[in-house]
Amino acid sequence: SGMPKIQPVRGTRDFYPEDMAFRQWLYARIREASERFGYQEYDGPYLERLELYAAKSGEELVKEQSYVFPDRSGTMIALRPELTPSLARMVAQRGNALLLPLRWWSFGPFWRYERTQKGRSREFFQWNIDLIGVDNPSADAEVPAVAATLFQSVGLTPDLIRIKVNNRRLAERKLAEIGIGESLRSSVFHLIDRMDKLDEDAWQAYALEIGLDENQRDRLMILLEDRQAWQASDELVAFFEAAEAFGVGDYFEYDPTIIRGLDYYTGTVYEARDVRGLHRAILGGGRYDDLVAAMGGGKIPATGFAMGDVVFRLLLGDYELLPRLRPNPADVFVATFDENTKAEAMRLSTELRAEGFQVEWYPEPVRLSRQFKYADRQGIPFAVIAGPDEVRDGQVSLKDLRSGEQETLPREHLSPRLRKLIRGG
Repeated sequence: SGMPKIQPVRGTRDFYPEDMAFRQWLYARIREASERFGYQEYDGPYLERLELYAAKSGEELVKEQSYVFPDRSGTMIALRPELTPSLARMVAQRGNALLLPLRWWSFGPFWRYERTQKGRSREFFQWNIDLIGVDNPSADAEVPAVAATLFQSVGLTPDLIRIKVNNRRLAERKLAEIGIGESLRSSVFHLIDRMDKLDEDAWQAYALEIGLDENQRDRLMILLEDRQAWQASDELVAFFEAAEAFGVGDYFEYDPTIIRGLDYYTGTVYEARDVRGLHRAILGGGRYDDLVAAMGGGKIPATGFAMGDVVFRLLLGDYELLPRLRPNPADVFVATFDENTKAEAMRLSTELRAEGFQVEWYPEPVRLSRQFKYADRQGIPFAVIAGPDEVRDGQVSLKDLRSGEQETLPREHLSPRLRKLIRGG
């Protein structure tokens, strides 16, 4: 059958209209939650210099998971794997000209060159939201409170999803208490981060590999089971109080195994997980107070998270919370009765568009039953027909495709009638 089909790039996604409808629905829900708290929308470029990520993101993300290529001048360019470094660069660039605190949010595409699996594509959309210029636990809690607001709005109640919270400073203190000092700290954080990715034997072996002795490993395991340790952290105590005050306390819980992989986190960190454990993190973030300074700006405190669209959509599917969306935007369908009245049908659809309706016109005079079937499958509620009789009498026929009822009315009554039906529908 002629040319072989060209396959899409591995890990990318085609957005057919029904997929696009979901993406736009999610974007609208995210906008609504973000704007309810006064956050402003921004974006950064999709291309950045590779060195932007080298500073702080963690070796793995840069070396193993980025799409990297030289541009024509030989500069190494990356397709953005995350947004936070761009945000820090933008803040450092404007410096003192920015009015703090900044509350910024964004929704856009990212690329990571990693193994594709369920819930992981190489190209994905991500919600980023950050609060910059405030260093206190209530600021830490406000950002994920926005996420909880989104969860509420789509029916993800606290019995389905939880935001699990820890604090890096508390974790460092606890590690020091069991004799794990600074030299091992970042390896142990990585070990803790891998806890849900390895089975117990592999994890225990890995603990010894990175240089813990058996005694330290066993004490670490006990430490990671202590669900009350948060009470020893003023930051976490204040964080949970703030979450309560924001009315979303039910969504939050302390979890000593949450550490987040990225190297730039400095304080409170969190991840959202579904209660049944069907997926890995649904969102992740925390406090990163040194990143703007690392980009050459002043020292500015910051906290925020990112949430990808792929796992979020799977999760809504798991709990049967996916919205029922109709990709076709038209509320009126104009049929073409025959070749002689075709131009009249086009003029009628033009008039209706000018009246503010979204109108799809059928471009050929096939059997009316076939045209109605098409319109009905598109979910368009109303069909309008102007055949020779109607045109002669200055009338139109209006058919409700859901009930099958049909009426004939003067053409000048069509708009008000439709407006009433659509508002009432």
